[in-house]
Amino acid sequence: MSENRRSNHVFHSRAGRPVIGISTYVERARWGVWDTAAALLPRSYVDAVVLAGGVPVLLPSVGEDTGALAAVDGLVLAGGADVQPARYGRDPHPRTVARPERDAYEFALLHAALARGLPVLGVCRGMEVLNVALGGTLTQHLPEVTGTTEHQPAPGRYGSTVVTLAEGSRAARILGPEAACQCYHHQAVERLGAGLRAVGWARDGTVEAVELPGEHFVLGVQWHPEQDLQDVRLFAALVEAGEHARKAEKANR
Repeated sequence: MSENRRSNHVFHSRAGRPVIGISTYVERARWGVWDTAAALLPRSYVDAVVLAGGVPVLLPSVGEDTGALAAVDGLVLAGGADVQPARYGRDPHPRTVARPERDAYEFALLHAALARGLPVLGVCRGMEVLNVALGGTLTQHLPEVTGTTEHQPAPGRYGSTVVTLAEGSRAARILGPEAACQCYHHQAVERLGAGLRAVGWARDGTVEAVELPGEHFVLGVQWHPEQDLQDVRLFAALVEAGEHARKAEKANR
């Protein structure tokens, strides 16, 4: 297929609602009679994108081929395991659990998305990927800094926190000055990546939201907005940004 014909095919497949790619977990999983390796994603991400007016497409975190970005209008980097500390020059903490294969794909995916100007929303791990990909570092076990486990109270149990958002930030324009959030993270931003601005903080000072200032939608949140399907404003903002990006791409053809 020629480049022009391939571009036309992609455009026609995207003629309806904005298509939002979501990176997946790569884990061993059980369902039915099966117990095997799987590329999977909690359904709440999919539901959040649908409720926000987008069409969700899962992007399996395998390999480093980012060609699938040609078919999407925006990107969600989903939550999951820790970023491999070697990527920010640290030895692993005993509590760090990394997925190097997933790192390889998502770092490549993010850099390609940023180069194309695609809207990006990073969720929990996704915010950490954004920070490290831009040269930042992470605190590997937050309770050693804060003295509490309120950001990750127990395995499989979300914590509750109130995040204060910086006036004038993209996050505040979407959510207002504060957001009540469900969180599940034992790591956090230590040093910000190049160009990133911290725009949200928990009461203990933990950075809970970052963004790249400027025209393009690039936002990371440390909490899990997909856990509240009554409030999909972050996903709706991503879908809207994807629609604008698609129209701009069409105008430049």
